[in-house]
Amino acid sequence: MERPAWAPQGIDLSVPSVSRMYDYYLGGSHNFEADRAAARQAIAVFPGLPKIMQANRAFMRRAVRYAVGEGVTQFLDIGSGIPTFGNVHEVAQTATDEARVVYVDNDPVAVAHSRAVLDGTAHAGVVAADFRAPKDILDHEVTRSLLDFDRPVALLLVAVLHFIEAQERPGEAVDVLRNRLAPGSLLILTHASTEGGPRTSQEGNAVSDVYRKGGSSLVMRSRQEVEEFFTGFEMVEPGLVPMPDWRPDGPVEHEDPVVYTGFAGVGRKA
Repeated sequence: MERPAWAPQGIDLSVPSVSRMYDYYLGGSHNFEADRAAARQAIAVFPGLPKIMQANRAFMRRAVRYAVGEGVTQFLDIGSGIPTFGNVHEVAQTATDEARVVYVDNDPVAVAHSRAVLDGTAHAGVVAADFRAPKDILDHEVTRSLLDFDRPVALLLVAVLHFIEAQERPGEAVDVLRNRLAPGSLLILTHASTEGGPRTSQEGNAVSDVYRKGGSSLVMRSRQEVEEFFTGFEMVEPGLVPMPDWRPDGPVEHEDPVVYTGFAGVGRKA
């Protein structure tokens, strides 16, 4: 298999990656045939995945603008993936010249492409690290140089926690991150779920199987389980809701029902 010039050495092009599958869903070009094949299988058993990912991105942009409106100008985006149009630094820096953004991902392609996209961009950086090792993220020189944890920070965990199994203790990693945040900081979060949405739990199990066969986990959690990640945060209105219902820019009655798969919310640290 020919390795594209943008693909870092040492990565196995035959193994799908969740960030490159996500890139494929969004119509990006930084993915390999293994990613495309797995993504097509996932769409076959869980139709509408690209629309769900677009709704996820749209929520992220609204939440970033909300954060800036609340005076929060620092952003730590963990599991940031491969940059596409309308990424956090673009939205935040359009809203304020003061925005500072740190992207974090454990996928070498996502990290390499993020560095290329950010080349020459002031007040933004990328860290190669894993959510499961939060202290490595918090203590990284890029994080420490760009973010002042004595002031509020918006922590983004957008479409990342559902890739972390219960035995990997995602709640404990969130606790470590929350404890480093100043009062007034925000948690911006989305999570896959079949509860309350148009997709069945059987369809959820089927798409999880596709990811598992590719070497990744995909955990559908209940609304209550997702709410527990907001321990120590006060939920911002309208609370934990389907992605299109979180402070929409306009009417939502014409939204495809499939985008009501999963939950989104923002919490504020007291």
